[in-house]
Amino acid sequence: MQSEVSIPALEPTAGGGFAPAASLPFDENFGYLMRRIVTLVGNEIERRMEPLGLTDAQWKPLMRLHYTGDATVATLARGCHLDAGAMTRLLDRLEGKGLCRRVRSVEDRRVVNLELTDEGRAAAAQIPAVVEGVQEVVRQGFTADEAARLKDYLQRILHNVQGFGGSEPDGPAVPAPARATAADPPGGTA
Repeated sequence: MQSEVSIPALEPTAGGGFAPAASLPFDENFGYLMRRIVTLVGNEIERRMEPLGLTDAQWKPLMRLHYTGDATVATLARGCHLDAGAMTRLLDRLEGKGLCRRVRSVEDRRVVNLELTDEGRAAAAQIPAVVEGVQEVVRQGFTADEAARLKDYLQRILHNVQGFGGSEPDGPAVPAPARATAADPPGGTA
């Protein structure tokens, strides 16, 4: 049984626009569905990261340190969409596990750089296979064209909501994707 919740929502109209809906089943709300997906995927990644001794929160900075060269708390925090305090606590745990260490910059003693230990590099090298295994499950039942369209739709949503809260988004701005027209082949523009 679906619960009906009266919430301000929009429904598509025949003219291609959107109009307020009187009520919308809660589980049809975009935000609810996206949050549910993120939660389930995060839980599954965490389950699969357990043999590496990592939580869902811990694998992200470890992988960024390994693959992007983010070398300070500030750059790593921005890349992981966390504030510096949360990142510091997360790094304390990773350092406690022997996966990374903080090293003072020789050029500027005020700067503390981050680096992976040998154990951290070994763990980080295994992360992409774990994440890809979960992504394979996520993509089940989608053709390549459908997956490409879904990615385009998600990028559009991200572009639409980047200004929420009156602040700049974390990370690089996502440009408005080109919208497919009736003349475009399925899956995007030619």
